[in-house]
Amino acid sequence: MELGKCTVKPFPNGETFVKIEENVRGEDVFIIQPTSPPANHHLMELFIMIDALRRASAKRITAVMPFYGYARQDRKDQPRVPITAKLVANLLVAAGANRVLTMDLHAQQIQGFFDIPVDHLYAAPVIYEYLKKKRLTGLVVVSPDVGGLKMAHAYSQTLKAGLAIVAKRRKSATEVESMAVIGNVRGKNVLLVDDLTETAGTLTTAAKLLKEKGAKQIIACVSHAILQEMGIERLRKSVIDELITTDSVFRPAIDGVNITTLSVAGLLGEAIKRIHSNSSVNSLFEFNGGRTS
Repeated sequence: MELGKCTVKPFPNGETFVKIEENVRGEDVFIIQPTSPPANHHLMELFIMIDALRRASAKRITAVMPFYGYARQDRKDQPRVPITAKLVANLLVAAGANRVLTMDLHAQQIQGFFDIPVDHLYAAPVIYEYLKKKRLTGLVVVSPDVGGLKMAHAYSQTLKAGLAIVAKRRKSATEVESMAVIGNVRGKNVLLVDDLTETAGTLTTAAKLLKEKGAKQIIACVSHAILQEMGIERLRKSVIDELITTDSVFRPAIDGVNITTLSVAGLLGEAIKRIHSNSSVNSLFEFNGGRTS
């Protein structure tokens, strides 16, 4: 079907103007807006568009956020800091969203920050289909930190592969120190899995340690690659042979890094269709006889 018509443009002072260019009264509306950098700008566009649709009497408004910005700020891990993931949830509801559709949240408990329905998808089925074609042998799935162990375990079950974990200590927002590998990776092909990467510190330091422990081919796999200049430079110098990611965020072409970008459009499209027809979205989590969650 065709995209809905709307005008989104900045005023001379930088404020955002939105006008819905067609009748949406009584309609079931889905706004697709990943909150990739610049996150604040994309969030404001989303809030303003939701408000415009609400005032135009849309029947139901679903915010489709392939990447949910501020998801890493999901708890108070030091004194006097905000829980911005909850603030974004409050602002979405205040703007007038009736439902949220998102993918691979950094922390699953963010679903509980909403009092409206949240449909949480996983990129794993799309990535699995690509990995299946590669026919990798002697594969070990590795989580680059303790937090990603559940995701790594789901991949290892589906790919019938071994499982290992890299113990790390975070020095700052941009620097990490990998300390030990728990599990055997010597002579194995390694699949490093994580939900997102920005500065690529976690991935590249984990890959370096895995190489030192005797790993052969190292493939990194992240749902959201929000790569900054520092991250791109680190990947260019790293021992990672391929980075597999999705088109959940806007990203310019990057030279000198072997990046495979898989489309999640079909996955999101199927979820939108099912939400509209009040069908089950749950079966999208099931593939190859297993579950991604």
